[in-house]
Amino acid sequence: MASPAGLRPATPPAIPGAAAVAACTAMAVSYVAVLYAPTVILRFPPPTSLRSFLHRRFACAAVASTASALATAALLRVWSLSDFADMLAVFGIRKDHLLQAVVIPLLLTSLVYAGSFINRLWLLASLRGGNGDEVGIGCTQRLVLRIQAAIDDVMVWRNYVVAPFTEELVFRACMIPLLLCGGFKMSTIIFLSPVFFSLAGMQFYEIATDCVQLGYTVIFGWYAAFLFIRTGNLLSPIVAHVFCNMMGLPAFSSPQTKGVASVAFLAGSICFFCLLFPATSPELYNTRLDRCRCWHGFCNWK
Repeated sequence: MASPAGLRPATPPAIPGAAAVAACTAMAVSYVAVLYAPTVILRFPPPTSLRSFLHRRFACAAVASTASALATAALLRVWSLSDFADMLAVFGIRKDHLLQAVVIPLLLTSLVYAGSFINRLWLLASLRGGNGDEVGIGCTQRLVLRIQAAIDDVMVWRNYVVAPFTEELVFRACMIPLLLCGGFKMSTIIFLSPVFFSLAGMQFYEIATDCVQLGYTVIFGWYAAFLFIRTGNLLSPIVAHVFCNMMGLPAFSSPQTKGVASVAFLAGSICFFCLLFPATSPELYNTRLDRCRCWHGFCNWK
């Protein structure tokens, strides 16, 4: 028996695969190129401080992200949808299943950093044992001062706000629906995502000479794309992005902990891979049969 017309999701517009790849490449290149627009095109004087330099880059990243979202909306004709929530859902901006989209990816990502947590706990314990009076006095006041310093630190805004939100919007929320509607399979999209992401990542983070960090960026790109496709929610890769920026590279070993960090890293990594698919099951996020007609929910799932 055929399903009622009102229960069938709208068929997403098919676009040529070459056009989808070309659009994604243009978005990646423009994301980098716009960063140099103030000095090269607008002929602004060179910034006098790191703060002014990054403020310009923040504005440029916002412009590039907005342009990419508008381009994606035009190619996929999302404004033909009757409900504004349906339009936002195409980009993974959804208000349903928020708890799963935030908590589950955060806990899943933290498993890889088990060794890092061991190292930090050991450091805290050694500080407390070595100079307990200093650590015990004014903990609340120091916490408040650290929060105030973080809010005023432009690097904090870059690493934990601007970069995660703009990069995930462009390289996940815009590119993945284009590639899905271009006929690419999920595995192909996950593989291609870091290729576009690294074009901007090497510039925004200045990691072109650090092969280890570049490899880590590629692996994270695979993971973030996987999260976005499986959950259908943009918050999932954003939360993982912010957490990874806070933690840095996972600690594989540490001479101070005498192998405990290595064991913790290995155990956490094994748990991560064992829980990766169950924790991001589309059924947990209502992605496969999305009432908001989120297009990447039924393009090329197999």
